[in-house]
Amino acid sequence: MGYPVLTPDDVRHAAARLPRVPLAHLPTPLEPAPRFSKAIGAPPVWIKRDDCTGMAMGGNKTRHNEFLLAHALEQGADLLVWGAGTQSNNCRQTAAACAKLGLECYLYLTRAAHNDDIQGNLLLDHLLGARVHIVDVPMGPPLDELLLAKAEELRRAGRRPYVWDRHSGRPRAAVSYVLCLAEIVEQARSAGIEPAAVYCSAAGATGAGLVLGKAVLGVTWRIRLIAPIRWPWDTPADLAHVANQTAELLGWPHRVSASDVDISQDFIGPAYGTVTSAGREAIDLLARTEGILLDPSYTAKAMAGLIDDVRHGRIADGRPLVFLHTGGTPALFAYRDELLAREYDRGLP
Repeated sequence: MGYPVLTPDDVRHAAARLPRVPLAHLPTPLEPAPRFSKAIGAPPVWIKRDDCTGMAMGGNKTRHNEFLLAHALEQGADLLVWGAGTQSNNCRQTAAACAKLGLECYLYLTRAAHNDDIQGNLLLDHLLGARVHIVDVPMGPPLDELLLAKAEELRRAGRRPYVWDRHSGRPRAAVSYVLCLAEIVEQARSAGIEPAAVYCSAAGATGAGLVLGKAVLGVTWRIRLIAPIRWPWDTPADLAHVANQTAELLGWPHRVSASDVDISQDFIGPAYGTVTSAGREAIDLLARTEGILLDPSYTAKAMAGLIDDVRHGRIADGRPLVFLHTGGTPALFAYRDELLAREYDRGLP
């Protein structure tokens, strides 16, 4: 079935029907990285700077929260119940947004993903006034169930919580990355480039939004998702499902399938949140050639995927590559020991 190709303005018009609060500095820059490109022997690499969205050092979740927290306010919520790992970029940005909007923020953070030293994102959670609870529940469905249970306890106590719900929250969050791809389309056109691929660390709403954006905007570029975590479900099918929920939310007929989702789990390493040698190389290369920092859990692994594709000739047509930098810089400070433990040759720029 042929679907209509939408323009970036069409996408913005559809998204404008949803409640939204302004939180992010948009549009974020799309800038060339010539010294990095030369260092890895790549065609021109451009970096979409979603690490510059604002809200306590920025990141992709600030885009998400424009829609999620607007929905919370629309429902009359007086607090949020959120959760992830102790070094969660999501929770740090959400705590900042709650502070800006006058909402209490209850965070349930699992130490299973990292230790609970008050450093990096966890330090910022405290500074931003979040009520932080450290738990031993693993990420995924068990933590989701805990968040729903805590929200119900607060509801019985007379509060009005808005809780992270993987099923209803992700389509709203994904809208923001359909919009982000529309930004990239316009910026690439203005720069006079036609990318071969967009790389992004994503296995959730961000990735689903990019996949849907490719479909509705008629983009021919490859959307290359690099997973930071192994979920206990079929990730391509799940992302397609979220993308289709998002299309329905926006009133679009477009639908995608699991076969439309290009995602690799080859760069995660032994577990979520662990530092890999390839990721450490990516951190050093980008820092020393462009002065741009990656984080160990997400963006370093996505950049490792881009570097590996270049080195193995998987992107061979010479067109530019776009790396969507989703933020995460504060987590670097919580990984000091791992990042200082060098396992590869220092022969970097």
